[in-house]
Amino acid sequence: MSPKSEYEKMLAGEPFDAHGPELIGVRKKVKRILHRLNVTEYHADTMQDVIRELCPNSAPDLYLEPPFHCDYGVRIHAAEGVFVNFGCTFLDGGGITIGRKTLIAPGVHIYTARHPLELAERLQWEDVAPVVIGDNCWIGGHVTILPGVTIGDRSVIGAGAVVTKDIPPDCLAVGNPARVVKRLNQTV
Repeated sequence: MSPKSEYEKMLAGEPFDAHGPELIGVRKKVKRILHRLNVTEYHADTMQDVIRELCPNSAPDLYLEPPFHCDYGVRIHAAEGVFVNFGCTFLDGGGITIGRKTLIAPGVHIYTARHPLELAERLQWEDVAPVVIGDNCWIGGHVTILPGVTIGDRSVIGAGAVVTKDIPPDCLAVGNPARVVKRLNQTV
């Protein structure tokens, strides 16, 4: 059995070297696709084709408002009706799952990459932890979501919040670190 590649280690959630030629090559390819997305005129067919190429594991109606940045794209799994507004950055090596009809405001950053605190380890490896956002959520402007966080269905994250821990369904969470300040009655 041959040893795992750094990409295979990343997919398995194991420590990996993100600075090796394999992952650098993958990210360079993604940067070329991102460039096309971020400079494309607002021609719906062209933009949607580029979004599908960038995020092939997402619903065909995923909408990414340029400019948008990510590491891999293929690790973004967005369900139907997801809208991502201007200036968002998704570090998606650990996988980012976004539920149906979730709205993501401008400037949101979602991080799945984790780095060791100790310098000797940090120079050698990093790892990843997935982020999961439920259905019908609203993520406010300039929210930061850290690795390993799950946000429950129908929850709202207030602008500028830094989400460091899981947020249950049907909650309003605000602040740094984000904390639940209200339970929401989200029935339709």
